Amino acid sequence: MEMPSEYKEGYRKARLIDKEAADNYIAHTRIGDEIVDALVEELAPLPQHKVHRFLQAGMQEDRAGLRNAPQSLRDFFIDAPQPDPDWLDLDAFAPGIRAFQRNAVSILSAFVTGVLIDGFSTLISKSFVQTGRIFDNGVWRLRQNNRHQLEIFWPGGLERQGDGWKLSVRIRLVHGQVRRLLKQTEEWDHDAWGLPLSAAHLGYAAACFAARSITHSKSLGARYSKEEQASFHAVWRYSGHLMGIPESILFTDESHARHIYRIGAMCEPPPTPDAIIMTNALINSAPLVAGIEEVDERRKLVQNVIYPVSRGLVGNHLADRLNFPANRYPFPLFWYRTDQRIQKLRTWFQKEGSNNFMTLLAASAYNDAGLSYRLPAHAHAERSGNW
Repeated sequence: MEMPSEYKEGYRKARLIDKEAADNYIAHTRIGDEIVDALVEELAPLPQHKVHRFLQAGMQEDRAGLRNAPQSLRDFFIDAPQPDPDWLDLDAFAPGIRAFQRNAVSILSAFVTGVLIDGFSTLISKSFVQTGRIFDNGVWRLRQNNRHQLEIFWPGGLERQGDGWKLSVRIRLVHGQVRRLLKQTEEWDHDAWGLPLSAAHLGYAAACFAARSITHSKSLGARYSKEEQASFHAVWRYSGHLMGIPESILFTDESHARHIYRIGAMCEPPPTPDAIIMTNALINSAPLVAGIEEVDERRKLVQNVIYPVSRGLVGNHLADRLNFPANRYPFPLFWYRTDQRIQKLRTWFQKEGSNNFMTLLAASAYNDAGLSYRLPAHAHAERSGNW
């Protein structure tokens, strides 16, 4: 299988470090999700409202609601579901869940300013820019990311009826649908980029979400024990499994996650114009996610806090390639941590209850309608409707 042309230069460098891991990463740039790719193809002729109803029934294990659904969908959810992996230990998630809830503000802040920047500086950005999802619904997209994390790091969230389980599987289905739609467009260059939302990119993303979240959130003041870090990675590993990432590219532990991230980052080409557009759009969307809509306040927050913190997390080399503005003041991460400590002390002295949890809910995709299992209907977001 021929290597996508955009990866050739990076692959030559990565193979000097670990040829086997580099070969594996490149091989997965041509691999999707065999089960879900076939499933969304079978669902394609059905009206969207019917697909949504069937998916809702499947998530709830509602046999009556799936009575008229395609057999492949009934198999996926009820008749022949994929077995849990041998390594799954739900009890092992408890320390990671406690650590997430204790450090949630730092983790979600690090996710927007560091983890997503690490991820979208690669060719992963192509899929999102091609669909336009981040531009038409960027704030909702970031809030969906927050919602997913809050749910997988909730006690029982990754059990079969937990919302973390359902949202992870929903992501798998959405990826399959977007992959199907992008493959049909003339804009997607298969020879240069490989498969849209390839297994390589999903494996890289899962490793990034786990390992880089720990690294970056520590820089923002989070603290973990060794047991909590291992458990944090175990949660993301199982969520990655539910998202359909093959075992052959899914990390096993923290050390492996860091290695997949390192080798994948080396294989990826330097940031493209799409990556520059995508990462800067994410930075500028962050205040809106937090409910800050006044223009001058947003601008000050982006320029004085978010860009400096992001540059401090991802480093000057990557930040320069992404056209991030230079920092006006030195040591942005030190000042950020100091400000966070001052706020905590003020809360303690004033005997005020912490409102962090309500803040997190407001910055997440919660609404009275509950979870939606709609799939995109078109490759371009402006023609796809709400999902």
